Amino acid sequence: MQWILVCDDDARTVRALRAILRDAGFRVAVAASAEEALDAAALRPPAAAIIELALPDADGVDLCRQLREWSLIPVIVLSAVDEEHHKVRALNAGADDYVTKPFAPGELVARVRAALRRAHGATQDQRIEVGGGLAIDFARRAVHRDGREVHLTPIEFSLLGVLLRDRGRVHTHASLLRQVWGPGHVHDAPLLRTHIANLRRKLASAHIRTLHGVGYRFEEPQPRVAVIPGPARSAGRVPDLRAA
Repeated sequence: MQWILVCDDDARTVRALRAILRDAGFRVAVAASAEEALDAAALRPPAAAIIELALPDADGVDLCRQLREWSLIPVIVLSAVDEEHHKVRALNAGADDYVTKPFAPGELVARVRAALRRAHGATQDQRIEVGGGLAIDFARRAVHRDGREVHLTPIEFSLLGVLLRDRGRVHTHASLLRQVWGPGHVHDAPLLRTHIANLRRKLASAHIRTLHGVGYRFEEPQPRVAVIPGPARSAGRVPDLRAA
């Protein structure tokens, strides 16, 4: 049975989340502060974490950043704060989703399960094949292209894992730098560009797409459509479209 870490110091919210998550088949561990949450996650890594932004000892965004320094568990922010810039801060800090209070229990459980499916698909499957002759074996930390093993550095493999975790989702420069290198490198865009270029060269594919000024996205290649030429027409001759 998977267990979820809940970090919130509001007793009513905690009671509600305990009941909702247990009814959905999860085990629940509770932390009332960021420090307790980090200790709990380090001692026994949860399947996912649900955290409040307003914590007694820290900002929930900072907690997201600290978790992302060493963990890829899904993080869902659950907060009464509904302003857009707070949502952007949380997502850029590594949160996978943002739910505002009051919330619908069914929707929250659905979002938790969706986040777990995405995480499972990118980080727990033993082998993923994404087309174009590319296969990633997470159990062995190995990558194969057209049947041949490709050597990736630990940083390159971690970067590929983050991009694969949410295939199709745009990862900002700051988000990738924070998740792979840590919060001290969030402004080191040249470092990220260099590793992305190396990764593309080694994979020899167009899986990693650039969104200029924003970030990167991992896409599976689309099948090519064959274009069948029609009958040749004589140059300078206009076909007669009148009915016979």
